[in-house]
Amino acid sequence: MLAPLVRSLRPSQWAKNLFVLAPLVFGSRLGDAAAVTRALLALLAFCCAASAVYLVNDLRDREEDRLHPRKRLRPLAAGTLSVAAAVVAVLLLVAAAAALAYGLGAGFARVLAAYLLLNLFYTLWFKHMVILDVMCIGLLFVLRVLAGAAATSVQVSSWLFLCTIFLALFLAFSKRRHEITLLADGAAGQRPVLDHYSPAFLDQMINVVTASSVVSYALYAVAPETVAKFHTQRLIYTIPLVLFGIFRYLYLMYQREDQRNPTEAILTDLPFLINLALWGLAVVCIVYGRGLLAWLPGGIGGGAGGAGGGGGGGAGP
Repeated sequence: MLAPLVRSLRPSQWAKNLFVLAPLVFGSRLGDAAAVTRALLALLAFCCAASAVYLVNDLRDREEDRLHPRKRLRPLAAGTLSVAAAVVAVLLLVAAAAALAYGLGAGFARVLAAYLLLNLFYTLWFKHMVILDVMCIGLLFVLRVLAGAAATSVQVSSWLFLCTIFLALFLAFSKRRHEITLLADGAAGQRPVLDHYSPAFLDQMINVVTASSVVSYALYAVAPETVAKFHTQRLIYTIPLVLFGIFRYLYLMYQREDQRNPTEAILTDLPFLINLALWGLAVVCIVYGRGLLAWLPGGIGGGAGGAGGGGGGGAGP
């Protein structure tokens, strides 16, 4: 029973919860051991909560999942995991998340509760409402960021909100397009809301949020408040890595035939993972490294001094 249960927890999807750590990194708190510990506990709480949500979804949709080319292999749909075991696992996961939330304070607990409540509404109603279903997915990513900020006492800035919501919508619309392409004529039977979407419409939405994501990050990188916070304009050098990551994601979605949705595919795509690691390393060096990038010019238009981290409790991007 253990192997099917672990598969049902979908540990590969825990990568989405890394958004919880965004306020820690961009709030210049990586040098604060207490903040790092609280952020990691917050990440663990969201992993428990997310796995509980996945199990609830699989319990509710197991009959429909048996008609899906890939979802029929999920343990509950395939019958390799019993309903009773799944229910017990849900209760234990929610209890663990609640215990962690209690230790992280009321602010974090409220955000986690909102995350679970929105997931419940999404499962019961919102996932059947066109556009609103995708907006809910985007809001779930925003709640992850807000939770990380609450756990580490970092103020969430408008830049962090904009970058998160546009990137989340990009991922959500891409997932919907993949489902339509994979299921073809049977899409509406598997997920009724897909009857209201079309590849052409989703391509337009993807174009909008792709451009919005890139522009938001580019404006953040050169914004006066960003330069003032990190004492450098060198964050602009990370824009090519962001562009490559988005273009690679689009390549996997449009040019590769894969039954996995693009969000799952990038977790095993070596070029994307290398690019992501380089972006993370570059951000850490620019935000925290003093003198590590001294060989680079100060930035476009001649900028501020060397890279350096700010004090604790600052705003995110």
